[in-house]
Amino acid sequence: MSQTIKLEKSGYVVEIILNRPDQLNAFNYEMLLELSEVLHTVHHDKSIRVVVFRGSGNRAFSVGADLKERKTLSEAEVIRNVTKIGEVFSQVANLPQPTIAAVSGYAFGGGMELLLSCDFRIVAKGVQMGLTETSLAIIPGAGGTQRLPRIVGEAKALELILTARRFTSEEAMEWGLVTKLADSLQFDTVTNVFIEQLLKNGPVAVKQAKLAIKKGLETTLENGLQIEREAYMAIIPTDDRKEALVAFSEKRAPNFIGK
Repeated sequence: MSQTIKLEKSGYVVEIILNRPDQLNAFNYEMLLELSEVLHTVHHDKSIRVVVFRGSGNRAFSVGADLKERKTLSEAEVIRNVTKIGEVFSQVANLPQPTIAAVSGYAFGGGMELLLSCDFRIVAKGVQMGLTETSLAIIPGAGGTQRLPRIVGEAKALELILTARRFTSEEAMEWGLVTKLADSLQFDTVTNVFIEQLLKNGPVAVKQAKLAIKKGLETTLENGLQIEREAYMAIIPTDDRKEALVAFSEKRAPNFIGK
C-alpha cells in the first residue's frame, strides 16, 4: 500500500488521514481503492467508537477529484472513478460509528462531498468550501446533489451547486452545514472536546441512535418509529445499560464496555 490513506488509532478513536498533501489531498483511483479497504476494516472493528477524517498538510482537507489524472482517463475510466468515489462515500455514510470531518483547509468538490457524508463537521474559521463541479461542466457525482439539500434545504443547495459558488466556513455555520466552528489555534482542542462528548456515552446506544435517525429519515414517521423501537430493543440486554443504572445509583461515572 502506497499510503495515500493513513490510519492512526488512539484508544477508541481512529483517524483516517487523506495523505496526498502535495496534490491537496485530491482523490485518484488508487486513493479511492485504499480508502475503501480502510473503511471496510473500520466498519467491522468493534473497538472503534469514533471515526475522524482529516487531510494531511496545512492547506487542504481535499480539493476533490485529481483533475490531472482525470485528463488522462478514457470515458470508461471516468465512469469507473465516479462510480467508485460514490460507493466509497456511501461506505463513509454507512459506518456504524459516529463520524467527524475535521476540516482545517480547502474542501471543494469531492472533498466537500466527503464531509457531507460524515455525521459531524468541525471546520476552522476562514476555510473555503464549495461544490464547484458545474464550473467544470460536470455535476457533483459522489452524493453532493443528494446530501447537501438534506442538510441546508433545496433552495440553498440549488443556489450553491448551480452557481458553483465558493463560500466560507462562517457562512456554512449559518446554514447549519457546520457543527462546530473553531479558531485555527483552538481547532484540535474543539475537536477533542467534541470527541470526548461522544465517548462518554454508551457506545452501543450511540450506534443504535445513529442507526435509528439515519434509517428513520429514509421512510415514513410510522416506519421510523418502528425502527426506533427495534433499535431500543437491541440495547435492553446489554451490559452497558445495566452498568448505567448501577452507576447512577452509586453516584459515579459509568464504565461502558461496548457490550
